[in-house]
Amino acid sequence: MKNNAFTLILLIPLLMACNQPQNQLTQEEKSEGWQLLFDGSTTNGWHMFNGPDTITGWIVEDQCLIALGKGGDIGGDIVTDRQYKNFELKWDWKISPQGNSGVMYHVIEDERFGAPYLTGPEYQMIDDLDFPQELADWQLTGADYAMYPADPEAKIIKPAAEWNTSRIVFDNGHVEHWLNGAKIVEFEAWNDEWFKLKNSGKWENAPEYGQARKGLICLQDHGSKTWFRNVKIRELPDKPQSFDLFNGTDLHGWKQYGDEKWYVEDGVIVAENGPEKKYGYLATRRYFDDFDLTLEFKQIRNGNSGLFFRSMLEDTKISGWQVEIAPPGKDTGGIYESYGRGWLVQIPQEKEDVLQYGEWNTLRVRLEGSKVTTWLNGEQMVELKDEKIGQAQGRIALQIHDNADIKILFRNLKLDEL
Repeated sequence: MKNNAFTLILLIPLLMACNQPQNQLTQEEKSEGWQLLFDGSTTNGWHMFNGPDTITGWIVEDQCLIALGKGGDIGGDIVTDRQYKNFELKWDWKISPQGNSGVMYHVIEDERFGAPYLTGPEYQMIDDLDFPQELADWQLTGADYAMYPADPEAKIIKPAAEWNTSRIVFDNGHVEHWLNGAKIVEFEAWNDEWFKLKNSGKWENAPEYGQARKGLICLQDHGSKTWFRNVKIRELPDKPQSFDLFNGTDLHGWKQYGDEKWYVEDGVIVAENGPEKKYGYLATRRYFDDFDLTLEFKQIRNGNSGLFFRSMLEDTKISGWQVEIAPPGKDTGGIYESYGRGWLVQIPQEKEDVLQYGEWNTLRVRLEGSKVTTWLNGEQMVELKDEKIGQAQGRIALQIHDNADIKILFRNLKLDEL
């Protein structure tokens, strides 16, 4: 009897711990702005990636959101209904023996992307201790998958089937990964080191990976049963920055698409047709969301060009929106949608003479959410509100048009984030 009583005394705290309420916010968390992403009893607020609201392959059981392990490289992942930009995210998790899973953020939901990992950075979750294949350091738990490995000296990981607590901080490009109370990864997104890593490894042929400024949170089903609980998020404030997009010396920070000529001469960017006179683009390597941008341009020959925003490119196929830069009488300052609806708004006819062909002109574009306003040489040209623009993300790009003899100069490209 004494032994049984002693055993019961030992079991009571363990049973109480197992039955403690989960998925709740403390008063302190509420005051700090934390919100629950999982309510403990439903999948409200989540849906299948690129799919319907009805969730399959996941269940809610014992206050846990559980991936049943029916997913794979493509399919099975769930994402939040809303997007997040700057945030602190924390969650508890455990994984089945030899299991593999992860949490992603800034995921872009679009039919052109077959899986969340093609756009969203991933906090790796895997059975480090008993995985059946050899793992590289960037595949181990806590790593920014295929980018930044976790610090092995700082990492404390529980075995499979035991609960771990993880945290991601994304603060205006500053990123931290935490595991069981220890910071194990820290880096700056979108700097030279980040782009060097991205372009030299697994993501070399995934041009939109990690670029989004905001996006969905994703829980991955990678074929292993995985348990999640206490999934909580706190949004952090934006810290807008200012950028000189062109350094006056070279094309650092830009990427050329197509075979047309882009070069720097006498402190300006020169755009010229190549011998085949096809479309060409010079695009920022990073995305920009809301901004107020000014640039100067001078049309030497023809001058059929444009400034694209929130755009994505595949070779010289571009999807996005263009503030027109064109020869006289061709709507410089109007807004055109490529590979879609065409002209969204053209300038009033009486404003065609604002363009000073052959001279330096100043173009200003202000983009805030779904609203775009353009000015040419200080005069407002158009204002447009468009829901599709408001939902998009992407690069800024300069264009050279096809089937024309074009030479155009650009300088003083300055951008203030909003």
